[in-house]
Amino acid sequence: MSPSPVIAVTMGDGAGVGPEVVVGALADAAVHELCRPLVVGDARRLREAARLRGAAVDVVAVGSAAEARFGPGRIDVLDLGLLPEDLPWGELSAVAGEAAYQYVRVAAELAVAGEVQAICTAPLNKEALHAAGHLFPGHTELLAALTGTEEVSMMLSTPKIKVIHVTTHIGLIDAIARIEPGLVARTVRRGYEAIRASGVDAPVVGVCGINPHAGENGLFGAGEEEEKIVPALEQLRAEGIDARGPLPADTAFFLAGRGDYDLIVAMYHDQGHAPVKVLGIEAGVNITVGLPVIRTSVDHGTAFDIAGTGAADVGSMIEALRQAADLAPVSVS
Repeated sequence: MSPSPVIAVTMGDGAGVGPEVVVGALADAAVHELCRPLVVGDARRLREAARLRGAAVDVVAVGSAAEARFGPGRIDVLDLGLLPEDLPWGELSAVAGEAAYQYVRVAAELAVAGEVQAICTAPLNKEALHAAGHLFPGHTELLAALTGTEEVSMMLSTPKIKVIHVTTHIGLIDAIARIEPGLVARTVRRGYEAIRASGVDAPVVGVCGINPHAGENGLFGAGEEEEKIVPALEQLRAEGIDARGPLPADTAFFLAGRGDYDLIVAMYHDQGHAPVKVLGIEAGVNITVGLPVIRTSVDHGTAFDIAGTGAADVGSMIEALRQAADLAPVSVS
């Protein structure tokens, strides 16, 4: 059998639930059948998280991916040692924000160098990241910058629906201004190819409108659907992509949930995130589409309110690792 992919697992913000969900997920022996996880983070913090969760794992600091031995009951961690021993749980910290940035930077370097086949990220805190001087809206934009990628898309995946976003972390007025046929078409293509890579031969893509009822033939809005979305759909259909719309967003997700669409294209952040979080945030996965490497993430935040209690749910992290393993190219060693 071919060896399973090596996945760089970033620890996220050390003051949040990242260390706990990483330890909790990697304590599951089934995860080690899917992949070979290499944590990029802080060994001491992971040991503390293991103690909080009562996880019987051996956290082993290694100096490189080549030193990792992998296997159930063992967590190999590329230990950057950036967190102070007395870092409080559940509190915003520029120190933790800086460390979270460095974990992602190192993971990106490993992936671009081919030492790992995918990246799976625990949550970072945007305010802490900014406090450390790294002014990125989130992981998606940060990884794009670190890998020299001009444009990427955010895809959210749950057992019921998959959603890709044309715009993400910008204000609604700015998002509407940014939407144009070229961006819509590129986003649909990225999502279409990602769904095909997951095993769906001919994905059906539902594309949301911008206005209520997708404009309802000009009754709502100023013709944004006709100007910004319809030309893209015409081009995509000419390319053989089954892209349908513009669809009223308030019904598109219901139709996707019953199986009419393999992928929904949301025009802005909340249009796509709200239904996903209602339908399954505990099993949701964030996938960055368009990077030169596979990247998945939990679909929840740092949860400072429960950090350090050992109560964080690990289902989304396990699912993120599973999808990273499914999408990653096979390792040669």
